[in-house]
Amino acid sequence: MLVCQYWKNVAVNTPELWASICISPHHSLEKARLRLARSKSVPLDITVNFSPRAENATGVTERIVRAMDFLRPALWRARSFCLGVPNRPQAHAALLRCKEDAPLLEFLSICIFHSMQDDYYSSSCLPLFNGHTPRLRSCSFTSFNFGWDRRTVSGLRVLQLGGYWNGFSPSVDGLLGILRGCPNLEELALRNMSDVDPDASIPLEQEFIATKLVRLPRLTKASFYYSGNMRTRMLLGQISFPALESLDFCYLDNLTPVLEHLKQQSLTSLPLRHLRIESSFFNEAKFVSLLRRLMSLSTLELVDIEDVSCFLLKSLSTPPAAHPWVCAKLERLNLDGCTSLQWDSLRRLVESRLAGRSVQTTSSTPYGVSTASASAHIHAITIAHGSSPALTPYRLFSIDVTRCHQISKEMVQWLRMYVRDVRCEPAKGVWGETTLP
Repeated sequence: MLVCQYWKNVAVNTPELWASICISPHHSLEKARLRLARSKSVPLDITVNFSPRAENATGVTERIVRAMDFLRPALWRARSFCLGVPNRPQAHAALLRCKEDAPLLEFLSICIFHSMQDDYYSSSCLPLFNGHTPRLRSCSFTSFNFGWDRRTVSGLRVLQLGGYWNGFSPSVDGLLGILRGCPNLEELALRNMSDVDPDASIPLEQEFIATKLVRLPRLTKASFYYSGNMRTRMLLGQISFPALESLDFCYLDNLTPVLEHLKQQSLTSLPLRHLRIESSFFNEAKFVSLLRRLMSLSTLELVDIEDVSCFLLKSLSTPPAAHPWVCAKLERLNLDGCTSLQWDSLRRLVESRLAGRSVQTTSSTPYGVSTASASAHIHAITIAHGSSPALTPYRLFSIDVTRCHQISKEMVQWLRMYVRDVRCEPAKGVWGETTLP
């Protein structure tokens, strides 16, 4: 882009504009050298990323070593450092160059793409940055073996761990020790880990009953994606999280024991606003019992859950007289891939919340022309529960029925009259074109 000489001088002499340095197959070392020179002495955001693509396979290790040798004198002023390499030997070669102090480092990410590969470089090259990272607040490790050293991940606010299989997967006791060293943790994510041995976990779980809980008063977001059913269950049984607002479960088999731990936490404080469960199963009655305790829940996502039936949808609909609504603040409902739910139950749920109040419904734009049955249902709800806003649930703002093949095109059109955002699979025309957005 052509600019005048004045603006060129302004850009060249503004070091903050050159603080982001990336070295990859698409970002040359020459450009990094230019940006490093123009950044003067400001904190740097450094990225070294070599994905395991076939076209990038030749000479990758040499290029990684050359990049790290070039960056090594400037690592002392790195504010963030992201390393992505195909395998552990290359990560080992790169991290051997990270021996100096990093007093400004706040975010550290190390990703090894071939996480299933076994090799002789499983031993960690610690301590990274000479063990001096006083400002480190966020760590994201994928298949990087740091020996589960608590000093490496202490005092964090964000901790993301993934890609640990077989003998490299963390023990429950080791994870609890790490969490004890992060009392101000705000976000926790465990992803793709081999589960702990069930036979060895039963006596350990009984031993944990007498131990003190790990208190995480600032934890607001937690995600468990194929992190092992026993590991997740034992962790949640030993953690106190009174400020948790977002929680994700995915590929964890039987979640019923986990739901019991959540209900126990809700007896004191559990201001959960977002709950997502994917490809798992649970006792539906116990799940509804938990939902009754989640007064602040506004988003419920159930993806590929066969246990969603008319019982759950009926529980979210109009309650009996003198009983409170279940999830009265619910505005977004995701039922993607839930093929066992019935249309009548879903329609009844939508109709029961038509009289609800919502921030989105205060505008003058109408949702559509109400049918006689829906209008009568609104009138019946108003009479049964009175006009007090405290008893009125929020109106559903979004429903996702993607891959719910029992929901026909006509049913989707009916939903769109009363729900502003309805998501579904687009209908295909004769030639495969999309006919329904």
